[in-house]
Amino acid sequence: MAKEEQQEKWKSIKEWEWEDRPREKMMQKGAKALTNAELLAILIQKGTKNKSALDLAKTLLTHSHQDLNELARLGLKTMMTIKGIGQAKALTLMAALELGRRKQLYSAIEKKHILNSKDAAGLLAPLIADLPHEAFCVIYLNTANKVLHYEQISTGGLAATVVDIRMIMKNALQWLATGLIIAHNHPSGNLKPSRQDRQITQKLAEAGRLLDIKLNDHIIVSNNHYLSFADEGIL
Repeated sequence: MAKEEQQEKWKSIKEWEWEDRPREKMMQKGAKALTNAELLAILIQKGTKNKSALDLAKTLLTHSHQDLNELARLGLKTMMTIKGIGQAKALTLMAALELGRRKQLYSAIEKKHILNSKDAAGLLAPLIADLPHEAFCVIYLNTANKVLHYEQISTGGLAATVVDIRMIMKNALQWLATGLIIAHNHPSGNLKPSRQDRQITQKLAEAGRLLDIKLNDHIIVSNNHYLSFADEGIL
């Protein structure tokens, strides 16, 4: 009986009051008026027999501890383990999260001068800190430390990634860069540089000296934290 009563109380979003529906609320009040769950519900679009799109959105947020960075780390397969989130819904969510990252990047590049490690980490963390695998990226700078270009060079497994030093220097010359900042993430959250991290840094610094391109820093990022080789005196 209790189960029957619970099913009777459940309503799809279409049965809600007009002003309570996420899409209509967004049309009336704008995107900023919506909660994270409501925004996700618009992306999810359709619920299941017993759960609305908003219910599924709340389940996703609960699964990621109400943290959008954690949500971005879930990945396709993990999202699809949640009942009601199929491949199409998961891909839509991942695409939206990736667009958010890229918007942050473009906005930052337009006005960003990298004056210290905090500036660099502020640019890099939203792009790679929440990735479930290691990714290695490079920021190319001019003489005024203005960002000329950003690119992700390689991705790897949970413990390592492959870095092509010759390609980095080739790209630096193409962009007429006079400075570089390299960075990668540690999905484990441990910011301690590995032996390989130190070797890559040393090789890039030496290659840069030959071409008069300064390696300004190597940043390791994880969620909400970072380590700067320059600040630590190990560059």
